[in-house]
Amino acid sequence: MNKQLRKAIIAGNWKMNKTPAETTKLIEEIAPLVKNADCTVIACVPFVDLHAAQEAAKGTNIEIGAENCHWATSGAFTGEISADMLASMGLKYVIIGHSERRQYFGETDVTVNNRVKAAIAAGLTVILCVGELLEQREQGITSEIVSLQTKIALQGVSKEQLSQIVIAYEPVWAIGTGKTATADQADEVCGVIRDVIAEIYDIESAGKMTIQYGGSMNEQNADELLSKIHVDGGLIGGASLVAEKFAKIIEAASK
Repeated sequence: MNKQLRKAIIAGNWKMNKTPAETTKLIEEIAPLVKNADCTVIACVPFVDLHAAQEAAKGTNIEIGAENCHWATSGAFTGEISADMLASMGLKYVIIGHSERRQYFGETDVTVNNRVKAAIAAGLTVILCVGELLEQREQGITSEIVSLQTKIALQGVSKEQLSQIVIAYEPVWAIGTGKTATADQADEVCGVIRDVIAEIYDIESAGKMTIQYGGSMNEQNADELLSKIHVDGGLIGGASLVAEKFAKIIEAASK
């Protein structure tokens, strides 16, 4: 991390877990453990839990975010939620392009871009997910895949709007598998993403971009991963559902 240039951000991605009552309990457990954090702390929760999370997080340093949004402001999209709806709740963050959305729900680089632009227009900060499949890593094309995903996702995003973008590198082969990229692998690809930002925009913008690692970061490997210059935080899955584990990751990011 380089806190002199950019924000360190630890964001929990709760995925499809927790009822509203369970959400209140977990936020209340996390809050006292992270009250002195020297990084931004976010919990991205299911739609039905957003209100409960916001209420539980009042008066704390925990920000609440959503896990997805649609690109349209309204319309015949049964089951979807617009960015404007999220913004109307006072939310600041939304995850876009998570690999599970791409794998199970047909997200493409183009629809990710549409969602990114809609979220920015609504005033939200996007946690933009990019990452390669196992076979793509084995083929030696990780840099090409991640670069392409980043470039397409940022089509139509101005330099001024980059302040509303956080990028999460999440190797698909390391999500929910227990496998983790080595600290050097994570740093290398986060560096590739930073180079892409410099190519599209400029070196100053690249230096300011917060780039998280999102592939099974946990309380045991967080210190090593976060010691790398290009890794500015984490998008945390399973470990974000256990207060003590999440707090240890935030402690590592606060050093």
